[in-house]
Amino acid sequence: MKTFEQLRIVFFGTPDFAVASLRALKDAGANIVAVVTAPDKPAGRGMHMQGSAVKQYAVAEGLPVLQPVSMKAPEFIEQLRALNADLQIVVAFRMMPQAVWDMPPMGTVNVHGSLLPQYRGAAPINHAIMNGDKVSGVTTFRLKHEIDTGNILLQKEVSILPEDNMGTLYEKLMLAGAELLVTTVKRLAAGDITEIPQSDVPESELRHAPKIFKEHTLIDWTRPAKDIHNMIRGLSPYPAAYTMLKDRSVKIFVAEALTEAHNATPGTYDTDHSTYLRFAAADGWIYVKELQQEGKKKMGIVEFLRGFRG
Repeated sequence: MKTFEQLRIVFFGTPDFAVASLRALKDAGANIVAVVTAPDKPAGRGMHMQGSAVKQYAVAEGLPVLQPVSMKAPEFIEQLRALNADLQIVVAFRMMPQAVWDMPPMGTVNVHGSLLPQYRGAAPINHAIMNGDKVSGVTTFRLKHEIDTGNILLQKEVSILPEDNMGTLYEKLMLAGAELLVTTVKRLAAGDITEIPQSDVPESELRHAPKIFKEHTLIDWTRPAKDIHNMIRGLSPYPAAYTMLKDRSVKIFVAEALTEAHNATPGTYDTDHSTYLRFAAADGWIYVKELQQEGKKKMGIVEFLRGFRG
């Protein structure tokens, strides 16, 4: 049996969430024989070709990088096979065919930003906050055919504080996931993990985390103020919840909810033109603290109201 340092590991990942795990493995002394990431794509004002966050880190550290357009391409499969990996790690990467994830003798391990089996899907961090959860976490598990359903290896809980939004929870889970991954690989090398099949939780008790599209970010002001506040938190800073104000869309990044009876029509707004802008919800008000009107920069409410005529 190989030690942690002897295991030949291929790492798959793309965004900065994955960089934390790759860095943690490398700092711990793992033998990363290659990094697989997305092809370069145009980015920035000049739309110059730019590598992913994972590629930039890998290149800086002198790690070999593969960027297949197709995961099923025969030439990529052969490149991967030639690496003779013992284990593959996947963090924030696209779907992989079985020919890839089933290749190494120790299989492929994924890091997911939830306590599986809850929040299977592409956006677990957003949905946990949007649903008003108080606890989230990270899970390491083995890949299999059905998405996010493989045997659980290890889990770690992370508290969701009232002031957390998607951005802050993302950072906490990113670091927790990196730490948990290193522990997982070390214990796999030592043969010290008992895999746990994901329990057959009734569908009615499962919360899912599907990808979020623009149509999911429009605020429904007929909902309770607390739910709207959680939605704003769960979508901030990206992709951001939005509403319409004077026929222009406005993204809301920070807000406060106040539950109180009123006679205002949900969705109508009220302002003193200097310190507050609030929207009526079903059972109270949402006070906007930070926003960005279409075509303008992000700003605090006082700065925004200086130029607002409503």
